[in-house]
This record gives sequence, C-alpha cells and structure tokens, in this order.
Amino acid sequence: MKTMKKMLKLAGLAALIGMFAYCARSPYSQTNKIYRQKAKDYARTIRQQPGYLAGDGGVLPKWWAGTVNFNLRKPNLVIIHHTAQNSCEQTLQTFTLDRTQVSAHYVICRDGMIHHMLNDYLRAWHGGIAKWGNLTDINSSSIGIELDNNGTEPFQPAQINSLLILLDTLQHRYGIPAANFVGHGDIAPGRKVDPSAYFPWQQLAGKGFGLWYDDTTNLTLPAAFDRWQALRIIGYDVKDTTAALAAFKRHFMPQDTIAPSAEGTNKVLFLVLKKYQ
Repeated sequence: MKTMKKMLKLAGLAALIGMFAYCARSPYSQTNKIYRQKAKDYARTIRQQPGYLAGDGGVLPKWWAGTVNFNLRKPNLVIIHHTAQNSCEQTLQTFTLDRTQVSAHYVICRDGMIHHMLNDYLRAWHGGIAKWGNLTDINSSSIGIELDNNGTEPFQPAQINSLLILLDTLQHRYGIPAANFVGHGDIAPGRKVDPSAYFPWQQLAGKGFGLWYDDTTNLTLPAAFDRWQALRIIGYDVKDTTAALAAFKRHFMPQDTIAPSAEGTNKVLFLVLKKYQ
C-alpha cells in the first residue's frame, strides 16, 4: 500500500512538473504578456471618470453625476472566415505578429480545436473595408471566427461541429439574431471570397445560424421584382452589382456548377429576401 501511495505521489509530481514545463515552452508567452498589458491599459481607460464639458456659454456643472444604468457594449454580428493558410499554427503566428495588423476572436482548427484569441467585448481586426446593410465599421459590432482552411478544400466535420457549438454559445450569450451570421465574402464582395463555396451555409441555417430559402419550384416572381434592390435590402453592398451577385451565389447557390438562369437566381433571391424582411 505504501509503495502504491508513493508511486501515485511521484506520478502526480511528474504530471505537475510536466505541466509547468509545457507552460514554460509556450511559444506565445511573450505575446500573451503583451495581450495582458493591452487589456490592462484599456481597462484603465474604461475606469476613468468622464470629464467636464462646458455647455452653452461655457457653463460647467458644480458636480459630476455618473449614471448607474450601463453595461458593456456587446457584439450583434458574427463574421465567418476561412484562413487561406495551411495550418492552425500558421494562423496563430499571423495573429500574434504586430506587423500583420489582423486578428480574430476565434480560430477553429481542422480537428475541431477552438482557440479563443480575444475577449468577445474587444474589437478584433478581421472585417477590413466592408459593409453590411448600413454598417460600415463591421469590427466594432462583430465577432470574427476563422476556420483553418486554405479555401480550396472541404471543411472538416469535426471543425463544423465545433463551429456549431461555438455559434450556439454566442447566440445565447449575446442574443444574436439568426440573420446576423454571415461570411466575410458577404460583407466585402469583390474583395473577399471567404468562407469558400465549400462552406455548409444551409447546414448552419438549419440550426438557426443564418437564413435559408424555401423550395422555388412553384414560385411565380412578381413582375416588378428588382434583384439589385433585393440584394441591397438583404445587406449586400451593391456598389459593384456583379461582385454583390457573385457573393450572394457563393453563399446561397454554391451547388450550381453551371451558371443558373437569371430567373432561377431571381427566384432564390426573392425567397431569401422574404426571410430577411
């Protein structure tokens, strides 16, 4: 019995040493330190009492009155990307180099491992120059999720399963509407194409993350249907109509390897529009 206890004690000690050794070997210890310092600096800014501003005629209040009714701003939009790189390690390195000036809140590896790289309440740099509806500063209201995928391959089942779990968590935590789960290519048509046509948007919509359309078989389009207005109402930037339509097709019609008829596209567009209205 004594020998067994001794062996267990030694095993526990070895595990503890191994854990510390693993932590010591972390290639991100230095950038994690920078993260903590930046977070501390922003926390210091938030803690500052609002200053006095002179009203009409330069009149200043005698005292400061701070409201008791406030909370943190919270995200209301999720943008899904593919990394366009060949491994999670490559992406993690990209997001921890200052010179790249890009980041995301989450990175999901091919095997389903989720890296939470940035607090959800902080602003990641993932959207770039983009527009969705009336939103032009996408980064300020969104969460960015990167999937480890080079853009020319199907997404792994384990990866999509982890994504669904993450999206369910985010939706319940922040009350994000189903319509507000979109892709990078949707918000930046002509500039971005991620996630690629391999991405299973219909599967996500079936779980409540994004919207999908009904059967078009017996649909008769209204005579006055305007495809460009429909794209704009859904959220697409129609400054470049060709790019906007291509982005829409990549999201909602990826199975059409042969260019569908204009009427077929319009039918899908009309039914998607009805979901967004």
